[in-house]
Amino acid sequence: MTERIFAEYEEILRLPNEPENKAGAALDRWRNPVLTRAHVPPFWKYDLDPATNPFMIERLGVNAVFNSGAIKLGDKYVLVPRVEGIDRKSFFAVAESSKPTEGFRFWDYPIDVGDILGETNLYDMRVTQHEDGWIYGVFCSESKDPDDPDLSAAVAAAGLARTKDLKSWERLPNIKSSSGQQRNVLLHPEFVEGKHAFFTRPMDGFISAGSGGGIGFALCDDIENPVLGDEIMTSKRKYHQIAEAKNGAGAVPIKSSKGWIHIAHGVRNTAAGLRYVIYAFATSLEKPWEVIAEPGGYLLAPLSGERTGDVSNVLFTNGAIVDSDGTVYVYYASSDTRLHVASAPLERLVDYVFNTPPDAGRSPLCVKQRSELIAKNLEFLRNK
Repeated sequence: MTERIFAEYEEILRLPNEPENKAGAALDRWRNPVLTRAHVPPFWKYDLDPATNPFMIERLGVNAVFNSGAIKLGDKYVLVPRVEGIDRKSFFAVAESSKPTEGFRFWDYPIDVGDILGETNLYDMRVTQHEDGWIYGVFCSESKDPDDPDLSAAVAAAGLARTKDLKSWERLPNIKSSSGQQRNVLLHPEFVEGKHAFFTRPMDGFISAGSGGGIGFALCDDIENPVLGDEIMTSKRKYHQIAEAKNGAGAVPIKSSKGWIHIAHGVRNTAAGLRYVIYAFATSLEKPWEVIAEPGGYLLAPLSGERTGDVSNVLFTNGAIVDSDGTVYVYYASSDTRLHVASAPLERLVDYVFNTPPDAGRSPLCVKQRSELIAKNLEFLRNK
């Protein structure tokens, strides 16, 4: 039985991947997920000693692997996903590969970020290689709300830890801000005005659609005592658009010649519940809080099997890697269950962000916008 378990595990790790290359896409989806619960090593789940586990039953099962930070270290592509046990608690781990799209193997042990605050759950780490020389992980730190008898009532804060090698971590105090609860917080990779800078998602209540005004931006005087200053809204929530209910920062901003490229998530209500999509926008190189381009609509939305899982109709990203050849790999999860990758040359992503028109805002204006495109194309076709 043990040999069979390990053989099936190794077969999953050897599974090749290929891009779909569909016409018109800003990002090319790759066919197979890059991480699933099947990628978790058997020795994380089983007691392999037949004397204590004669029927080879999983003792510590894994429910899902998703929502991953991402960086490149040397020649290795490194993911820091959220691993959720069948007990519902999540933790972080490191998976690496020599390829950006397949072959990811977990390190032997999960990450120990420390237990100094007594949280119940930790999840969704964004990983930033900062110019100060540290690698920072910013994640959601969740605990039961002691003032609310409702068992589902929780308090969410932004946890912070740093490392040099992803093995030994220094836990720092949770990030504090004047806006109360925070989720989807992301550290900018460069100093701004000589300070560490964070993209935030201020909240009035835990997972409360409609709370906060959008993705915020704030400076921090002392990273070891992370108290944020005033929050400036960057990409704002807007009525009847893809981020009407809420939105949040995703991957670490990507520096291009025209601006910082942000890949975020937006949420709206539907008759079937909340729908999460991934969208992109750009901010100024000099003022990274100032939006200079924001294409209308989404960059990626859940399709086909991506819509099936623990939380259906959801795509979510908190990690991307820019390779040495300029290819951007965006790691995104579907339905809180598995992790995928999509890719594109950076210049294609920049073209999408800066040359795709913004949301016109109202149906009559959308008709006008589309009609102008149709007229332009018909004229082009006549003159070919």
